[in-house]
Amino acid sequence: MTDWPPLDPTDAEAVAERRDEVVAAVASHAGDIAYQLALLSGGDYGRTTFDTPGGEWTVKHEAGELDFLKHDPKSGDEVYVVSTKRQPEAGALAAALEDYPSFVEAYNEYVAEAESILANVEADFPDAASTRDAVAERQRVLGRVEEVSDRIAGELHRFEGGDYGTYSERIDGLNWELNWDRDGVSYLRVGGSDGVYLVSQYQPPSAADVRRYVPLFPAFVDAYNEHVAELEATLEPVEL
Repeated sequence: MTDWPPLDPTDAEAVAERRDEVVAAVASHAGDIAYQLALLSGGDYGRTTFDTPGGEWTVKHEAGELDFLKHDPKSGDEVYVVSTKRQPEAGALAAALEDYPSFVEAYNEYVAEAESILANVEADFPDAASTRDAVAERQRVLGRVEEVSDRIAGELHRFEGGDYGTYSERIDGLNWELNWDRDGVSYLRVGGSDGVYLVSQYQPPSAADVRRYVPLFPAFVDAYNEHVAELEATLEPVEL
């Protein structure tokens, strides 16, 4: 007959405490590795896997801190050595830590390789040319176009009245459209609804568009002056 009561169960508290101490030490050490990896990647989070003789180690970091450290041995089940979910089983932890020095060595080689890659990268760059003169010249040219367009807009407003209006001409296959309001020219567009705005309240045209279309602008002004000549009114022609 079995003795009763049976022997007291073995107290596992000491084993659990020792496991927690080991995990805390690994978390501290691997946490520094995670921080260094975050610096190297330049991102807020990332995951890096290292191959070792004993398997694979995966480090996941977030906001520069260790999220988890996982060991996937070549034989046996993977184990989360450090995680926010649960503590590892003591046997799996001990087996993983036998391969931990190899993980650290693989990490060091990873950093050394990154250093060697960047060592010979040339950082002596030629000076970037200033766009100041090109911008000033564009402003000068477009300023003259806007000045003449404003004069046309004022004459059209004086003749037609109202708060706004549009004057358009088709010249050599291109549609020119000047939109005006009470303050003057609103925009000057060439090429239709998907065309180029030589004058607008938004960004100026590119240098290539200025070179292409501004030389054609006098023909638009001539067409306007011919339009004025045909009217029995008091519109004044505009000279460039």
